[in-house]
Amino acid sequence: MATTYETLRADIIVSMKARDSVTTTALRTADAGIKRAAMDANKEIDEALTIATMRKAVKNLTDANVEFAKGGRADLVAANESEILILSKYLPKGLDAAIVEALIVAAIASTGAQSKKEMGKVIGALKQHPDAALIDFGAVSKLVQAKLP
Repeated sequence: MATTYETLRADIIVSMKARDSVTTTALRTADAGIKRAAMDANKEIDEALTIATMRKAVKNLTDANVEFAKGGRADLVAANESEILILSKYLPKGLDAAIVEALIVAAIASTGAQSKKEMGKVIGALKQHPDAALIDFGAVSKLVQAKLP
């Protein structure tokens, strides 16, 4: 089975042949980001690096959308949304909300956290979970804060 990066590279060629400039640009930008991350870290391109870089790109685009919406730039919001949809195809599906909720409750119980000051222990326990790569810790931290007094 091809890695995510190999799939991305193959899809760049397909989109170029189809003359789909939006997809080609989005995928080339992601490819360049992955290569830059590999050079910065001085290591080979692997699945973890590819997924981390793609997640970061999607997060940056999402954050930019908030700013564009504040500025009334609907055209840029629409462009970013289409790029997010393209890049999201290469990311693994996240965990179901009910599963994340159960993991949070279990982590709070296992760490014995009693207040928001001990939130780091809970997040640390969640990061040790085998499915940690599929967890969106930005959203999880808000859920943990809501559960702890």
